[in-house]
This record gives sequence, structure tokens and C-alpha cells, in this order.
Amino acid sequence: MTIPPLPNPWMDLPTAVLFDLDGTLADTAGDLAKALNQLLEELGVPALSIDKLRPHASGGARGLIAAGLDIHPHQAEFEGLRQKFLANYERCLADSTCLFSGVEMLLSQLNARRIRWGVVTNKPHRFTLPVMQALGLIEDCGAIISGDSTAYSKPHPQPLLTACEQMGIDPTYTLYVGDDLRDIQAAVAANMPNAAAAWGYIGNTDIAQWNADVICHDPLSLLSLLTANATSYPAPT
Repeated sequence: MTIPPLPNPWMDLPTAVLFDLDGTLADTAGDLAKALNQLLEELGVPALSIDKLRPHASGGARGLIAAGLDIHPHQAEFEGLRQKFLANYERCLADSTCLFSGVEMLLSQLNARRIRWGVVTNKPHRFTLPVMQALGLIEDCGAIISGDSTAYSKPHPQPLLTACEQMGIDPTYTLYVGDDLRDIQAAVAANMPNAAAAWGYIGNTDIAQWNADVICHDPLSLLSLLTANATSYPAPT
């Protein structure tokens, strides 16, 4: 089975790529769900299945606490719950986390073609580094920008522009790939090409309404889009 190339939506192909982490490069939903269910157990609330929590995983503590307890950042009790959730997550953040199918090949091919790549995530830096180390992503990654690395987090463009500055790459020719509406909003605000990662968590919104430049349904279709000479790649297993 082969993956046909997507039509190129840009006048010029991007020459570098920035990725979101949770739900784009890495399937972290299992560990995030485990942290939430530990919190629910502490509160005497029944656990929720990973299938129910997976769509909320890209929302981090905010999304998962809302899904599990219907408590939101504007409510007084939210911050205390967030701190307990984060403490739980710190103890299990690499227990089951893994790269999505096809991501290892995607990154390997980018490296082979000397297409530089980095990571921009809203995940706090104290969690980002251990997760990336566990996944073996540190060595080849050109920049790692976390949710607390800059004054603003996505959907503000500052994290993306900071990553471009650190890598010495032009935002106009840097593709940003993510599985959340905030990712596309941040890329648009930074005047960057963008792609929605439909293999990720997506959430409860209609991905077609995000107005992304392109929707990629698997990592290797993204690879075919980025490499001018590529017409097909093995399907992810």
C-alpha cells in the first residue's frame, strides 16, 4: 500500500518544520489519562476510559480537568486541582507515551534530507524535556519551546517565532504542524504555513473548520508533501 502525495498548497515548499508534541509527534494520552484518573480516585470520582479522555488530551490539565470534573480555569478550585494533576503526571509522564505510527520514519526522512525540525508545545518545560528524552527526540531537534518558555503560549505566535529565531530559519518557509485549533491560529498569526494533524487528538471541533492550509491524515502523507521528489511512502504499520 502506498500513500499518495497531497497537493502542495504553497507557492514554495517549506524548508523547515515545527511540530506540536502531544497529539502530533507523541501519543501521550495514556499517561495524561492515568494522571487524571489518579486525581479522580483521590476525589472519590469514578475513573474515565482513555477513549473518553483522548480527545481532550491536547488541552492538557485544562482540557482533562474539564472533561473529568467539569471545572474550568475561571473557577476558584481549578488551580488546586491543576497542581494535583501535574504532580500525578510528573510521576507517570513516560510510562506509556510513544511516537505515533509513522512519526519515526517521518523524522528520519527529514533528517536524511537535512530538513530541520523543532518542537513548539504548550506543555510545561519540566515535562517536555523528560518526555522528549524518553522518546529519543532530543539529539536531532533544532529547538524546544514549551508553554512556559516565552511570555505567551499558543495561540499567540511568540513561541513559534522564538523557535524560528533559535534555529535561524525563516517563519515564512517554516511549516507548523499541530492537532489543535490553537496550533493553526498560532501559525496564522506568525504568518507561517500550517498543517492540521488529523491523526492526533483533534478534540470536539470540526477540523475542516480550522482553515488550515492542509489536513494530513497520517505522518507519511505529510512527508510526501514536504519532499519534492517523493511520490509515495510505505503506509504506517
